[in-house]
Amino acid sequence: MAVAVESHWHVLLEELVVTSYRLGVPCKHIEVVEASHPVPDEAESKVARKILGKVSGLTADDLVLVLISGSGSALLALRADGITLADKKAANRALLKCDADLDEISTVRKQLSATKADLLTVPAAPARVVAFAISDEPGGDLSVGSGPTVPDVSTRADALAALTKYRIEIPASAAMHLENDASETPKLGDPRFANVTNSLVGTAQKSLEAAAKVVRGAGLPCMILGNAIEGEARGVGIVHASVARQCGDWGQPLEIPCGLISGGERTVTIRGSGRGGRNTEFLLSPGIAADGRIGIWALAADTDGIDGSEGNAGAILTPHTLQPARASGIDAKASLADNDPHRVFAALDDLVVPVRRSPTSTISESC
Repeated sequence: MAVAVESHWHVLLEELVVTSYRLGVPCKHIEVVEASHPVPDEAESKVARKILGKVSGLTADDLVLVLISGSGSALLALRADGITLADKKAANRALLKCDADLDEISTVRKQLSATKADLLTVPAAPARVVAFAISDEPGGDLSVGSGPTVPDVSTRADALAALTKYRIEIPASAAMHLENDASETPKLGDPRFANVTNSLVGTAQKSLEAAAKVVRGAGLPCMILGNAIEGEARGVGIVHASVARQCGDWGQPLEIPCGLISGGERTVTIRGSGRGGRNTEFLLSPGIAADGRIGIWALAADTDGIDGSEGNAGAILTPHTLQPARASGIDAKASLADNDPHRVFAALDDLVVPVRRSPTSTISESC
């Protein structure tokens, strides 16, 4: 997104972009900072303060251009007063290990930070703020990246409820912050959002429609099952496999060969100690259930490029995945139970790893 702006914007900008480690690309003028995701580190606080400095003290004649593509809960993070990095890391890790859904995780992260709106929209007023967002939220929610340019629909009470629900203890300083009325985030109707314009330039639905176009272009019937499918990754994978079986056995809802496409936000409850990922768990569970008998080929990959803390965006499942795994001495069921599907697909060289593209490169792709 930064490269696109740089190639089309021909006036002076004070530019700064933050992204995950390993994902930065060289820009001519825009400063690119890399930081940690999904668990924040000190780099986030430094870049957040730098961004805060750039948008503070502006006038109605100024323009703030905001590019949002997810992960802002961690990448654009400035801790609230009295909360240490260790405090926030501990809360993050505890939430990631329990079966909290993504809304609950994002709510706690947001409420333990100086709010994203407090880093961009609030200090920028009365300047004009224009945000272009690629939303990885189900249904194309504008609150992607913890919503630095939209009013907050979550509350401190929501964060406390999530922490209580999963019995997560937080330091006294963090608890005091969440119980303080003055810590509430900016809400709908706040006049400081009056000069803010938000535009969705990319959504899950647009990605699904593009994928469906490729499948239909290959001469196959195709159905989009939904763009906001949520739930435990391995369970959602089994449901998808059952739909594929219905196609194979009964020609419903489509005759085979056909394409079934879906998007959304799955979760993983961590019970083991392996190297996992939502997409690899999603794939391995129907692979085990089908065991190659029904000819399912599947790809699960994140549109944001990486899956959690691993370097892969997902993986590929074939009807033959489990046979070479067994030959290599890998127990797929045991790997899934240990949250270790990464090991299975890595051993078979079936991980999907994004290619880093230079701003001037041209890559021809086939599907």
